[in-house]
Amino acid sequence: MSAENLLRSEAELKLDLARTQKAERYKDVGDPISLPGVPIDIKIRGDYAWVAVSSHTARKVDLKTGKTVQLYKGHLGPVTSLAFCDRVPGSGDESLLITGSWDKTIKIWDTDTKEVISSTLAHTDFVKTLLVVPSLKLLVSGSSDKSIRFWDLSSSHLQGELPAVGSISAHSRPIESLAAYLDATDAGVPHLVLFTADTMGVIKVWEVVKDASAEDCRPIWRGTLRDEWTDHRTRINEIVYGDGHLWSGKSAKKHDPKLRVPPTVFFLLKLKPNPPITHSTAFRAVLPIYLHPGLDLDTSPYLLAGSADCIRVYDTSSPDEVEFIKEVEGHWHDVTHLRVWLQNSVDGTRDLWVISGSLDGTLRKWRLSGAAD
Repeated sequence: MSAENLLRSEAELKLDLARTQKAERYKDVGDPISLPGVPIDIKIRGDYAWVAVSSHTARKVDLKTGKTVQLYKGHLGPVTSLAFCDRVPGSGDESLLITGSWDKTIKIWDTDTKEVISSTLAHTDFVKTLLVVPSLKLLVSGSSDKSIRFWDLSSSHLQGELPAVGSISAHSRPIESLAAYLDATDAGVPHLVLFTADTMGVIKVWEVVKDASAEDCRPIWRGTLRDEWTDHRTRINEIVYGDGHLWSGKSAKKHDPKLRVPPTVFFLLKLKPNPPITHSTAFRAVLPIYLHPGLDLDTSPYLLAGSADCIRVYDTSSPDEVEFIKEVEGHWHDVTHLRVWLQNSVDGTRDLWVISGSLDGTLRKWRLSGAAD
């Protein structure tokens, strides 16, 4: 017996037994797809799930067959984050895969050949989160080293190391999640409104603009802090922005995704968050269904939240009075990711599904109608 298993509390033993029983009871629920590790990030594109896995790999998984159709190996630590960018900027092809890892690097892969075309030692600690702003040809990374860094994704720089084009170092704890939207100044010049969330529960709001006055002729992106929200008290697991709303989910004894409406472009107004949704166990994943492209609040007014090993479904028709609908069981360990899958059908229509990822090492598939009815 290993030393770590020599002394264990009664509560731990009971939890292990309960999980073992659940694993057997729910082994076929949600048509599970088993992974060779824990999913740390998931992106859905068409009928495929792109998964960052703790086994130092990223993989492309066919959601209809459950088979891995592409495997990306090269990182020396768990892969924590995924993003996509255009091979030809502005084309919208998103044929290049970007991965971040515990090995502190950011790699860019050709999805046709699965070859690494760029590798950058990006941070001094784990890379935790990535965000691409296609129209600005900009990659934003957040790290356990408490910094946010900006990288040039212009086509001429997608070989070798990515050029660093700015950074922000204002958080006192590791960065966990990023979200952003583009706005315009009075002169019509687009600039980035960036949300950065850390493990202390702080969300900072930045106005990020390009400074073309740098001496080396390479524009630098500079962030100006416009607001700071401290409504959470512990780690923020995920933030999701869209349609003027920012959803955030945290970990604590009482866990609450909170709806925030971002300030105006000049941040002249300090707005209060809507009432939090509270529950007795952690919300580790937040999915406002209506924010997905092609869906809206009228037809899909649902919020799904991963709480412990369950998926909780809420009606968000009125953000001031969010209504709990039901709880869905299926995983035997914490649900860490929830994503929309619009499945392509043979008749040309698309069915609305939700993909869940869990610390039990599986992806599972749910028809939204089954989850909400």
